[in-house]
Amino acid sequence: MAANILADAGFIVALLSRRDANHHWAVVQSARLPPPWKTCEAVLSEAFHLLGAGGAPVLAELLRRRSLMCAFAFGDEADELLKLMSKYQDVPMSFADACLVRMTETLSDPVLLTTDSDFRIYRRLGRRTVPSVMPS
Repeated sequence: MAANILADAGFIVALLSRRDANHHWAVVQSARLPPPWKTCEAVLSEAFHLLGAGGAPVLAELLRRRSLMCAFAFGDEADELLKLMSKYQDVPMSFADACLVRMTETLSDPVLLTTDSDFRIYRRLGRRTVPSVMPS
């Protein structure tokens, strides 16, 4: 099992919303790659927004239990994030996606739980693929 399991907003929303098309996939992955999951503030902002008021309490509970935690500081990585966003401006790469790619570069043995197929395009550490699990 990976040492650092990262969570993207798509995975978080799918896990917490039974109406999400990827809910079953996310539940299976959460059992296969259990918490704690690491993420960044940008992903949390997206997830809170997408879940809305109805889903916010459940996401807040994941944070309180430390099943989901922030493990990234923008200030330390600003230059690298901006380089990534510039490199992938044609995709385009969101700020949250750049944070997650950078996290895969700085954390040991990472794997990203995501529903975003753009992570098949992004590269880390030059030409390496982003280790990720996503719906087929």
